[in-house]
Amino acid sequence: MNRRLIAVLALACAGCGAGRAPVAQPSPLSSVSADSSSAIGSEPVTSVTPARTSTSVSRPPTSTASTTAAVPPVSAQARAAGLLDVRTVVPDAIIDLRYATSHNFVGVPLYPADARCLVHQSLATGLATAAAALRRQGDLLVFWDCYRPHAVQVRMFQIMPNPDWVARPGPYARSHEAARAVDVTLARAATGTACPSDQRVQGHCLLDMGTGFDDFTPRAYAFASNGVSAPARADRTRLRLAMNAGGLAVYSGEWWHFDGPGALVGRPFLDVAVD
Repeated sequence: MNRRLIAVLALACAGCGAGRAPVAQPSPLSSVSADSSSAIGSEPVTSVTPARTSTSVSRPPTSTASTTAAVPPVSAQARAAGLLDVRTVVPDAIIDLRYATSHNFVGVPLYPADARCLVHQSLATGLATAAAALRRQGDLLVFWDCYRPHAVQVRMFQIMPNPDWVARPGPYARSHEAARAVDVTLARAATGTACPSDQRVQGHCLLDMGTGFDDFTPRAYAFASNGVSAPARADRTRLRLAMNAGGLAVYSGEWWHFDGPGALVGRPFLDVAVD
């Protein structure tokens, strides 16, 4: 993909994003629609690996609100829609919303700088369960995207009108647009110089999961094996198992995307701001 060209196009419409069409995968927990193609390989690794760092995914430092600070109440519109700030159920969550910065695949912000990770209350127990399981292994959940307004999804598809890579906007809210999906990865406490500065986020180090966020290659498939190291596959497995324990299913086309219960049920669009 020519990222310079995408970035230029993005500036013309002031934004974009991701959310691909489903890709078939062997897990019975997948939330895949009928419009699908084949994933690459399968990934049976279930072992737990020690913390690692990686320089394979470059990212600039980002500034986010401290997870130790009191979480301000969500707006009246968000409450009416059943949304909550994820930090109220995962207090140690690392919030690194890529679409609130220029560190996304087109290089321009799509959300305001003070955007929050809002999720539907139906995900609360599951995310708390997943975070607790990962916490026992020394990992924290990093949230890259949560609720996504419909207007943002429309702009995404305008920039990348390929349903293999970006979900075509429909007449109803599903997945991110319904606040019933999250994009997440893992991080561990960064100590000394073991973690490169460009991998640090809120005093933690991102684990090497084989690709970065919004990677439009087959290596991003949840069960990819070609080009993905065994340790990265094992960490993807640990993330999936924890999220599955909370009732969230991986989307086969993106190892970082997890749908909660009822995520693919069409619902009215939410009229809620992300900040």
